[in-house]
Amino acid sequence: MNKTEYPSNTEGLYDIKTAGSGAKTFVLWREVVMAYASPAIMAGIGGLVTADKGLQIGALTTIGGMSAFIALMLGLWLRSRGGHVRWINCTPHLVVVGMFALMGAAFGLFAAWTTTNLLGIIIPMENLTWVDRVWIDFPLSGVIASTIVTWRWRLAVTTNCSSKGEDKK
Repeated sequence: MNKTEYPSNTEGLYDIKTAGSGAKTFVLWREVVMAYASPAIMAGIGGLVTADKGLQIGALTTIGGMSAFIALMLGLWLRSRGGHVRWINCTPHLVVVGMFALMGAAFGLFAAWTTTNLLGIIIPMENLTWVDRVWIDFPLSGVIASTIVTWRWRLAVTTNCSSKGEDKK
């Protein structure tokens, strides 16, 4: 049975993205999983090679957990508000990723400071050996997660930036 093709008046007017079209999409849960898995796996391998039990445990808890948290928060912000901010869309890719990596490191330092100060008040520090690790784990996780999420978001977003002379047309 032959299938007859009918010409469509709307052909070429609507761009429908299919799974095999090669169009990159930003799916938040995948980005969060990648932001958790990549540093956790690398730190876990480093902990196995150096036989450092603290690094092995930190890979799954403080390193991976903080990376996933920052990826989730940043991804939600980029999806809701990031596309409307002109400098994020029109600045070169590497500059935007670098700026967000610095902000991720700053947020990680703030989270480490908050964690050590708040937990020091509630629980004696002698009982929490992992608290010393957060000063390295949180900022490093912030840099990694911010870089991954921002890079992949910028690849998925279509920018419509033009020079000054073309805006007035």
